[in-house]
Amino acid sequence: MEFVKMHGLGNDFIIVNAMEPPLLDRTDWEAIAVRMCDRHYGIGGDGLILVFPSDKADIRWRILNSDGSEPEMCGNGIRCLARFVYERGIVAKRRIEVETLAGIIVPEIITDETGAVTGVCVDMGEPRLQRHQIPMVGPEGPAVNQELAVGDEAVRVTAVSMGNPHCLIYVNDINEAPVTTLGPQVEIHPAFPQKTNVEFVQVIAPDEVQMRVWERGAGPTLACGTGACATVVGSVLNGCTDRQVTVHLAGGPLHIEWREANNRVYMTGPAVEVFCGDFPL
Repeated sequence: MEFVKMHGLGNDFIIVNAMEPPLLDRTDWEAIAVRMCDRHYGIGGDGLILVFPSDKADIRWRILNSDGSEPEMCGNGIRCLARFVYERGIVAKRRIEVETLAGIIVPEIITDETGAVTGVCVDMGEPRLQRHQIPMVGPEGPAVNQELAVGDEAVRVTAVSMGNPHCLIYVNDINEAPVTTLGPQVEIHPAFPQKTNVEFVQVIAPDEVQMRVWERGAGPTLACGTGACATVVGSVLNGCTDRQVTVHLAGGPLHIEWREANNRVYMTGPAVEVFCGDFPL
């Protein structure tokens, strides 16, 4: 099976064109994702991205985490997908409609004067703030700066869905953030029936934050696009930032804008091809 390895700010993915049989007909992708994403015995990656035909959009994707679980959306992954299908002529236009578990998401290819791809801007849609939309248990309404009991500790959290659940925790020093200790506890907290991604955020300025992430189903990663979007939405709701913010992740920066005019979130960042090859099935 042919594959391409790509990354968005170090959040890395294996991409496979499954538009036609026999790959189109396979049903064991979860197990294949675990094998391929293994960094010692496989290719290595935070997830496997599969490209399928769609009757609702230009293409449909499946994204599987390194543990075989399937998230609703992935911001860095969808930028990589967009560049993959654009440069290979699978979709011959810059504005690409992608069918996802979070609905139709629309990435747009950015090119320079020579036509070379320089980045991808993704319309990530409207944030979902009601507890039942995230989902998060508790009284109806948004969960902004709410207290959450985690073991013997009380943590202030803000919950946002960008098609997948996110829990934001603000810290004074991002370098001291308990990503690998508190992160996994919050991921599986009973308050989040579908588990959650966990973002640790330090506000630097009204237009600049630092963020580290514990991703649901993947653990610590170098970047999380939906997490960066959720971070800006949550930071605006908490009165910490403006609506246009540079989010500095371990793998590099993303530019996020939550437009007041249409309530939609736009993410702009890179997508880089690393190598391609064949994988035995």
